[in-house]
Amino acid sequence: MAGPVSPDALLETLDPEQREVATALAGPVCVLAGAGTGKTRAITTRIAYGVHSGILVPQHVLAVTFTARAAGEMRTRLRSLGVAGVQARTFHAAALRQLRWFWPRHVGGELPPLVEHKAGLVAEAAGRLRLPTDRATVRDLAAEVEWVKVTMTDRDDYPAAADKVARPTPAGLDPAMVVRLLAAYDQVKRERHVIDFEDVLLYTVGLIAEHSQVAGAVRGQYHHLVVDEYQDVSPLQQALLDQWLGGRESVCVVGDPNQTIYTFAGASPEFLLGFRKRYPDAHEVRLIRNYRSTPQVVALANRLVSVAPATRSGRLELVAQRDPGPVPELLEHSDEPTEARWVASRIRSLVAAGTAASEVAVLFRTNGQSETYEQALTDAGVPYVLRGAERFFDRAEVREARLLLRGAARSGDEGDLPATVRAALSGGGWSPTPPEGAGAVRDRWESLAAVGRLADDLATARPDATLRDFVAELDERAEAQHAPTIDGVTLASLHAAKGLEWDAVFLVGVSDGMVPITYAQTPDQVDEERRLLYVGVTRAREHLAVTWSAARSPGGRAGRRPSRFLDGLVPAGRGAAPKAGRDGGSRRRRGPTTCRVCGAALTAPVARKLGRCEDCPSSYDETLFQRLREWRTEQAREQSVPAYVVFTDATLTAIAEVRPTDPAQLLAVAGVGRGKLDKYGPEVLALCGDGGSQHGNGRGTNADLSGNTATAAKKLIAPDRGSP
Repeated sequence: MAGPVSPDALLETLDPEQREVATALAGPVCVLAGAGTGKTRAITTRIAYGVHSGILVPQHVLAVTFTARAAGEMRTRLRSLGVAGVQARTFHAAALRQLRWFWPRHVGGELPPLVEHKAGLVAEAAGRLRLPTDRATVRDLAAEVEWVKVTMTDRDDYPAAADKVARPTPAGLDPAMVVRLLAAYDQVKRERHVIDFEDVLLYTVGLIAEHSQVAGAVRGQYHHLVVDEYQDVSPLQQALLDQWLGGRESVCVVGDPNQTIYTFAGASPEFLLGFRKRYPDAHEVRLIRNYRSTPQVVALANRLVSVAPATRSGRLELVAQRDPGPVPELLEHSDEPTEARWVASRIRSLVAAGTAASEVAVLFRTNGQSETYEQALTDAGVPYVLRGAERFFDRAEVREARLLLRGAARSGDEGDLPATVRAALSGGGWSPTPPEGAGAVRDRWESLAAVGRLADDLATARPDATLRDFVAELDERAEAQHAPTIDGVTLASLHAAKGLEWDAVFLVGVSDGMVPITYAQTPDQVDEERRLLYVGVTRAREHLAVTWSAARSPGGRAGRRPSRFLDGLVPAGRGAAPKAGRDGGSRRRRGPTTCRVCGAALTAPVARKLGRCEDCPSSYDETLFQRLREWRTEQAREQSVPAYVVFTDATLTAIAEVRPTDPAQLLAVAGVGRGKLDKYGPEVLALCGDGGSQHGNGRGTNADLSGNTATAAKKLIAPDRGSP
């Protein structure tokens, strides 16, 4: 926005509720913002309106959110509104910046190194206690360490705290053993003289609480705070926010109770829902006008949460603002490979009709579901990006590209910015024409092409930008991990999709036992699963399909049923969602299934998912499964790759269930594509033909924190100056 900015002109593009947010600059403000209601526009305009009105000073405003992408988008929008100097960061980035500044001055010595991934530390702690250290167990133990810390649970109080919220202990450990693990983990950190991400918040809380000079400096710097996604703050993040505020009320929080999906990780919506109790005079605004999705998508989203238990007084009912679009599809398929092929075919048709691949997403409940869709999209010739893989700026080709561009900038190469950038990228392997097929070569090209598109964006926003400016922009993005969009269909979990949106969204595998997930047992846990599905639905702008499969593998028993959350979400008189059979026609949803072993009716979600009573023996060939795993281990050793690169446990289980006798049957198994059929098919079929049991006997199994905030942090900081 060039030239002087008129505060009133900023308000002209806002609706009445957004305008109310933008002009509410005094005292505590609570914005309940539904999905797609323009909350980012409202809060960034609020900051810009306050700055251009002379009420807010940019350098005295701190805006915090949960992802680097959201913080980067906020900075970009503020820049377009003529505002520079506002600190828009994640909680951790803001705290780490403060900690690095104050630690040497008030604790002594350099801040201990930050360990980005705690798995190695957790594995060492587990090993000392003779606990399993396989990847899955370590991942679960690390998640439990994080939960204890972000909920500010005293280590010795862990058993009671976990029992209170019906939280199962990780890896089936006794709660007392988890307490020992927590102590061992802290000991490993002290010995290595390192800190983790939760320590960053905890130590910052302690420094501000225990050192008046630190408190004075922080509160003197930041007079006004804005907190996005407030429904997902944890007790530890709230403790940090309280220290930043120091009793002041100049805070604006923004959140949506319908999108609370991280309580399993320690988040609590009660801070948002109880904001008016904490600040009785708070100004509350509700944003309900949805500008993202068609009325058909909005109607489905509203109905999805309207039948949920009425426990959230802050629930919002969206009002669609867009023109009508296609009716969302709710479809059942015979098995997972058929479901994946249908999704890939529909996506290919959308792309052929003009929808950009980057504007399409396939969303699933767990990352383990992605393999079938990766294969289906590859077979259909559709490019895809697996969200949650290696971070963009950590990729080798992106690091090399930044070095090339930095060298070009030093040599004085200038001219048309996009052309200059692409000339430099050509030295790293970029070419105007993408390579054919998928794989590492195509991935590298896509990364470099994304860097080129960033240059296009900067040149559009700032026609006078130089190569040095672009290098600085990349450095800033890399520090914030604000990655560009890569042209490919997004494959992501429902959790990873939070905060994003696409023209077309395919929600796949939406069956009971997956959504809600089997281990969601309490009413609160099931309610959160419903909100997770709501998040997935509201990612779609225009096209939405919700699919599930009756069986896992071709020829398997059709024992699955659609998610219970879909009950009542189909037109009256139909009685069930339409379901695409093998002939493409519709048939009615099945009632309760019966156990394929004993014939008893199945009512529990986990039993429906298994297609049998939990106490009845599994129908998959356990002996064959073990032979397949041993064969896979040998293959992985010979190729020097992880075992899952050959076949995942899920694929081996499916093979042991189907017991294929020819290549066509093997190819139909989820996770077996044409490439793997050619490479491994003969050996796998030979193993399947070796005999073995027809029925197995069951499925294969796949710092001191005590006291209150100030006391806990003081204990961590005080004993040994210069070490945590």
